[in-house]
Amino acid sequence: MKLEASNISVSARGRTIIHDAGLSLSSGEFVGLIGPNGAGKSTLLRALLGLTPRDSGQVALDGADFSAMPAASRARAVAFLPQDRRVEWRLTAHDVIMLGRYPHRSGFGGATAADRDAVQRAIAMVEAEALVDRPVSVLSGGERTRILLARALAVEAPLLLADEPVTALDPYHQLHVMEILRERTRSGAGVLAVIHDLALAARFMDRLVLMEGGSVLVEGPPAEVLAPERLAKAYSIAALAGAHGGEPYILPWSRL
Repeated sequence: MKLEASNISVSARGRTIIHDAGLSLSSGEFVGLIGPNGAGKSTLLRALLGLTPRDSGQVALDGADFSAMPAASRARAVAFLPQDRRVEWRLTAHDVIMLGRYPHRSGFGGATAADRDAVQRAIAMVEAEALVDRPVSVLSGGERTRILLARALAVEAPLLLADEPVTALDPYHQLHVMEILRERTRSGAGVLAVIHDLALAARFMDRLVLMEGGSVLVEGPPAEVLAPERLAKAYSIAALAGAHGGEPYILPWSRL
């Protein structure tokens, strides 16, 4: 399955936020959307899903107009983890995760065996067994992030868009979430994630899309996108780079 966006432009209050941007996501790849604050990453992600109005541009799923598809079909094909982790509902964590199965429901029927199995798989993936009976309102920010990720995983969609999936997580859970997302791609799903941690991006992701000023500056393998001259242009930083155990690392080191 392939999600492809081209010539995306978005404006608000007379200001251009995204200008003529495009990217793609295919099954089996882990793509990172990176760039400095205000580059337009979250806006582009939401524009792909139709959650933010576009001034122009097209989004296609396997060649068909994504916005013209029924809402349930879109939700079954592309799961979403938003940046905003607020949960207004008075629900347990388990019930929030079960909401991920809503696109698969028919009429007013209750949860099926397939729904319950999908939810249990998602709970196990994020290691949230100890959290599921607690109200979401009492969870910490990191715990809530894991529950909402489990909700997105429970959809079991071919494609997953995640906006800052490691926000508010400690190092153990940051690594765990990146491992989960990479494993999803190794199992055939496609994952596109907004991420600020360049070390995690360099280590885990197959391809990076670097945004600056509302446009895509460059995309390609992490080693190319995170080249010193590009980090200097986009972030005004210098970084240390190397490899450990055959895997690359990059460490932002100084401001320029």
